[in-house]
Amino acid sequence: MIQLKINNIELSVPEKTTILNAARMNNINIPTLCYYPDLGLQSDCRICVVEIDGQKGLATSCSTKVREGMVVKTNSPRVLNARKTITELILSNHDANCTACPKNLKCELQSLANKLGIDQNRFEPVLRVKPIDTSNPSLIRNPNRCIKCGRCIDVCKNVQGMNVLELMGRGHDAEITPAYGRFLSDESCTYCGQCASVCPVGAIIENDETDRVWKQLHDKDKTTIVQVAPAVRVSLGEALGLPIGSIVTGKLVTALKLLGFHYVFDTDFTADLTIIEEGHELLHRVTNNGVLPMITSCCPGWINYAEQRYPSILSHISTCKSPQQMFGALAKTYFTKIIQKEPKDVIVVSIMPCTAKKYEAKRDEMKSDGIHQDVDIVLTTRELSKMLDQMGVDFAKLDETPFDNPFGITTGAAAIFGATGGVMEAALRTVYEVVNHQPLESIELTEVRGLDGIKETSVELGGNVYRFAVAHSLSNAKTLVDQVSNGTSPYTFIEIMCCPGGCIGGGGQPYGTIQKTRRDRIEATYLLDQSMPLRKSHESPAVKEIYRAFLGEPLGELSHKLLHTHYHSRQHT
Repeated sequence: MIQLKINNIELSVPEKTTILNAARMNNINIPTLCYYPDLGLQSDCRICVVEIDGQKGLATSCSTKVREGMVVKTNSPRVLNARKTITELILSNHDANCTACPKNLKCELQSLANKLGIDQNRFEPVLRVKPIDTSNPSLIRNPNRCIKCGRCIDVCKNVQGMNVLELMGRGHDAEITPAYGRFLSDESCTYCGQCASVCPVGAIIENDETDRVWKQLHDKDKTTIVQVAPAVRVSLGEALGLPIGSIVTGKLVTALKLLGFHYVFDTDFTADLTIIEEGHELLHRVTNNGVLPMITSCCPGWINYAEQRYPSILSHISTCKSPQQMFGALAKTYFTKIIQKEPKDVIVVSIMPCTAKKYEAKRDEMKSDGIHQDVDIVLTTRELSKMLDQMGVDFAKLDETPFDNPFGITTGAAAIFGATGGVMEAALRTVYEVVNHQPLESIELTEVRGLDGIKETSVELGGNVYRFAVAHSLSNAKTLVDQVSNGTSPYTFIEIMCCPGGCIGGGGQPYGTIQKTRRDRIEATYLLDQSMPLRKSHESPAVKEIYRAFLGEPLGELSHKLLHTHYHSRQHT
């Protein structure tokens, strides 16, 4: 332990602790901009500078380790003046139209300026307006709001292994951009949105489609349907003032009814359906010498990655559509017949934790009738929280309402889709029982749970032992995909989720997602599973009914047409 003083308070902290963390461990706040708990140290913004006795210059607290007997001042006149000057310089080269920014009142730069008492900048504006990148359906990149903190570069390079963004130029001309000033759509961007998730300002945001939804909700000629992804019910609450990991399923349904949706359905229904189709596909491949290992297809960020970086392994990916797109296909076919509406008069909206889902919904393959998109609009968790704020909904005081039928009866297996390892666990609960004609000894497969980058387990099926693996974040996925690519993979089935933690850590989730946040959301996800009367997808009476009344059988002609798709190479040059 190291003994030191911060602001005349004697402290004892572990060796190698940074000054910033030593201060925070003892409830002393040092403001930051470029620092983010889960990312590497940048020391770029200099906002976190402190004064150390005996040291001539100010030191960045995020990167300076404590020393025995160190005396630190975090709020001396010299420090406060430097911090204020640095912030004013950043503001002078920043789009200051805060009320037009989606991160207004949630912006770290705005909050810092308020805390430092900056109500008038001493420096003249020097911003040279640059074009805004709106080239793709998922993300908008506004360089005029960028403060060059480097967080987006770090998460793209070191967490996702993508290297799409770089700092180009020097000094005043420095700019964070794809190589050669290209658009995100010109690069191998997966649209995962992790860059948007960690951006302290509004430089990278999701493509906001809330106005489109409002328009459809007020169109009397349209029937509006909304589906809610598993991960949203354990994350929306925190965006609306509730504790992290709050389970808000019933309140969420009530809120969506208040917004004006005619039908509120659960994507968990088609998560269960995915398990039936994907499980049968896996068994068909195993028993018919099909392409193995089979890899999950639920995550559109992962699909984008495979199509762009590893097109040679596309035959390994399950042909199942994601639960979002399965739902859209059934909504525009099966359900339109029930309510006697034409597909063009039914608007399907998805509430997803993911920005890549916006791209997925607009793919040409996602049209059951070849004309209309199965899912019309995708909103992130953040966009839904914005709409509820606009409506003045007091979310915490809402009563609970169940999902509508026929897409409202679900299982615990579907609920855990939102956590890394959840799809694998849900699949094995069903596949084991189908093959071995008895349930798993323990329904909870703890080996594939948690936040380790790669997890694996072995299960006996029909007298043979098979190995299964799970990866989350694309840098971890690369390890498993390289094995598949070079023919050395020892696995039969692999789950890959693009975002750290799986969907609970998606790029469209509430801002401030860090490891502790992910753990709390995952814990809530498994509590949901434990609370469900049914915990295996093949036990769902709603799934059984849709096969009886409409689809026929798993992997049958109609289910293959509506619930399966294909992927193709999209390598960038």
